[in-house]
Amino acid sequence: MTKHYRLLIGGEWVDGDEGVYDIVNPATEQVVGSAPEASVDQALAAAHAAQQAFPAWWRTPVAERVRLLNAVADKLLERSADLVTLIISETGATAMVGSRMQVPVAIERFQRYARGASKDLTIPLAPSPTGATPLAPGGLIGAVVNRQPVGVVACISPYNFPLVNIAGKIAPALAVGCTVVIKPAPQDPLAVIELAEIMHEVGFPPGVVNVITSSRPEPSVALTETRDVDMVSFTGSTGVGERIFEAGGKTMKRLLLELGGKGAGLVLCDADLDVAVGAIASVWAFHSGQICTAPTRAIVHSSRYDELVTRLAAYAPNLKVGDPTSMDTIVGPVISAAQRDRIEGYIAMGAAEGGDVVVDGRRPSHMERGFYVGPTLIAGCRQGMTPVQEEIFGPVIVVVPFEDDDEGIAIANSTAFGLYDYVFSTDSDRAYRTAKQLRSGNVGINTAQRNHNSPFGGFKMSGIGRDGGDFGMLAYTEMQTIVWPG
Repeated sequence: MTKHYRLLIGGEWVDGDEGVYDIVNPATEQVVGSAPEASVDQALAAAHAAQQAFPAWWRTPVAERVRLLNAVADKLLERSADLVTLIISETGATAMVGSRMQVPVAIERFQRYARGASKDLTIPLAPSPTGATPLAPGGLIGAVVNRQPVGVVACISPYNFPLVNIAGKIAPALAVGCTVVIKPAPQDPLAVIELAEIMHEVGFPPGVVNVITSSRPEPSVALTETRDVDMVSFTGSTGVGERIFEAGGKTMKRLLLELGGKGAGLVLCDADLDVAVGAIASVWAFHSGQICTAPTRAIVHSSRYDELVTRLAAYAPNLKVGDPTSMDTIVGPVISAAQRDRIEGYIAMGAAEGGDVVVDGRRPSHMERGFYVGPTLIAGCRQGMTPVQEEIFGPVIVVVPFEDDDEGIAIANSTAFGLYDYVFSTDSDRAYRTAKQLRSGNVGINTAQRNHNSPFGGFKMSGIGRDGGDFGMLAYTEMQTIVWPG
């Protein structure tokens, strides 16, 4: 591509102070385009512009916010074909994932929060009889909990679903009256800049939506430290989340952190293995395992262990690894050479620590170029092994046996993560009781599907806060109590 991409700061399109950097197609290793390299000063200027724009945007009539959010959804629909092509080139997502899960879901999120913008989030409270005190006379005291927008939100998104994830942040934030600074992942920011162009085109006021891009961490760090940013909404690794938490503490920033996961697929002795294998194999089949919610740990009752391993091993060769633009490709590349090497390192560690690499997806021989890792299955694992404890973020499943439900639950709860777990059992009551014992923000029973109106977020090192549905709007507000005498 020869398009000249720029930063959006305070309603003006500007070049990056530090020049540009290349965006590489993970499947071909060819350059897709060049992204602007923002400076720290430009990051701070974007935050300041958002802060200056906040009072007027907060007071903008809800009907106008609704109109603008719907206008973005309409433009995304018009542009969906070329945006899908760009996203596949940037991310390596397969045509199936790109066409069904990238742009369409972003459109749905803008439409959903256009509807949500009209919802009254006020919480009325029952009057409270209060006796006289030295502070004030007694009486029947009324109260209401008002919701105010938190202010300026720095929205920092991951590389796996760049457009969808940023839509899930900025749409609810804008709906409730916040202004935003968008900082997409360095690996694939071009479609997010295209989104900012659409938002500028449909008429968002200057400073309400800003976008900066950079291959270096310093501009993002600046957003987490400046007082012009009131909140950081970040999706990404736990290590980066820890640094954001520490930096934001100095200015008491509000935080929404959706961090790493190490999903447990807990297969009980009475599980339907057709269901369990289908869900667990989604680690391979959905975006090459680059999903924080994936059931990457198959924790299996010993009575079903051999059968599950055999069936997963037979499943893997049926998943075509190849060109992501082909509609029959199931497993595309991972995002970069560095991520491929990291995944391969975890596979080697699994073997060195005693695991049995039943299916080895390292360096598929038929792919001459691209950052590919095929479906990989490591059986015979133990709870404390490195690939069992750490997030790999690739198409790798580890299998751990257990003897009784209490042991299975303990293994599931044994990592530092707690984002999304799964229980497989034909006894719904047993599955529900088991799910309630898992230290995880989300649990799927006999399904890898999600309910997008439910709160989404993690326990432990998997993050802070919840988004999704109406909870996504609440995340970008502060509670203000207003009281009066009856």
